[in-house]
Amino acid sequence: MNRVVDFLKYFVPFSIVLFVAQYFIIQSLSDKLVFFYSTWSIYTFNIIATFLVYLFLIYVHKIFPTYTGFAFLGASFLRMMAAIVFLIPLIKAHVKDPIIDLGAFFIPYFLFLLFETYFTVRLINKS
Repeated sequence: MNRVVDFLKYFVPFSIVLFVAQYFIIQSLSDKLVFFYSTWSIYTFNIIATFLVYLFLIYVHKIFPTYTGFAFLGASFLRMMAAIVFLIPLIKAHVKDPIIDLGAFFIPYFLFLLFETYFTVRLINKS
């Protein structure tokens, strides 16, 4: 439980700062551009995915500490597949300029992945 609290102590402020920054950027650009996904839906996906993956990694680390790195790789792969499933409506919608929407999704996605990687490395090194 201590690891979860330690993770949340950094994860919640990180998520809030990123969300607020992207929300205001999207709002300022919404006069010129139309975005397919709202900031809420992007961050809901990323926050839930990151938190569930880290909980899974803590569980694996508790049972099989030598396989935490492999579990991280597998969970990252599954998270990427979930991201593709999340983006299927965008792909099928034939949006005029999908690069903007993909950037609005993948920039926070990779920032959350970087955050998750940092805490996974800390988890592995503590054992």
